[in-house]
Order: sequence, then structure tokens, then C-alpha cells
Amino acid sequence: MSTSAKNIVRDLYASDFLNDPSVLKKYLHKDAELFWNASTGFSKLTISDISKMSTEMGRSFISLRPSITHVLEDKDQVCIRVTYYVKTIENPDEEVAIIHFMAIWELKDGKLYKGYQISQPSDDDPMNIDAHSRIKS
Repeated sequence: MSTSAKNIVRDLYASDFLNDPSVLKKYLHKDAELFWNASTGFSKLTISDISKMSTEMGRSFISLRPSITHVLEDKDQVCIRVTYYVKTIENPDEEVAIIHFMAIWELKDGKLYKGYQISQPSDDDPMNIDAHSRIKS
């Protein structure tokens, strides 16, 4: 029985990809590309680039917890909205929101193939954090 595209995308963003390098290979197509617009500019990443970035992040964060508010599916394309909360090595007792993502993924062969992602760092504005937590998927 095949897993829906929606579940594949949700499962990747909810996974422990920082601490388990095999996760990315499970969810990302071998020819995956991520086109990412961030506050720091545009990046085009391959599966190798994504893996390297995840490894680096894993060195700084003790934990990474997603708060997924939206996952929408249309055939082989899925849109997801997520905020990540982290505990850092420097401050292991406090969990803070670090970044908001919106992404659209095209799947191929049951894996994430082409991604178009926009991100923005989180801030301490209570309205920002509250607005995210009030939405239910």
C-alpha cells in the first residue's frame, strides 16, 4: 500500500533528520533539488547540500520539534507550513521557535523531487507565535 504524498512530506518535516542521516535518503529522491528563498537570499540545494546542512544543524541543536499547521495535497504536489522549535547546546533548558517555513514539493517515484521553499526566522513577538499556534491542520 502506497503512502500519500501528503504523508510523505509531513513525515519528512516531522522526522529526526538532524540526528539520523538515513532519513533524508528515505524521503528525498536521489535527484532532489530544493529552491529556497530565505531572508539571507536564494539557494539551490541538492540532496548532498541538504544532508550537509542537516549535519551542521545537528551539531548546534539538542532537539528540533516541528509545529505543522497546514499540509495541502494536489495530485503529486504538496504544500506544507511549519515552524521549528529548538533546544540549543548553549541553552538546553529552553525551547524557542527558530524558523517558519512554507514549501511546495513535487514528488517523483514516491519521494520528494522538486521543492520550492520560503523561510523566515522566528521572532519573540507574541502575536506571531500565537497566530501560528491557533491554526489547526
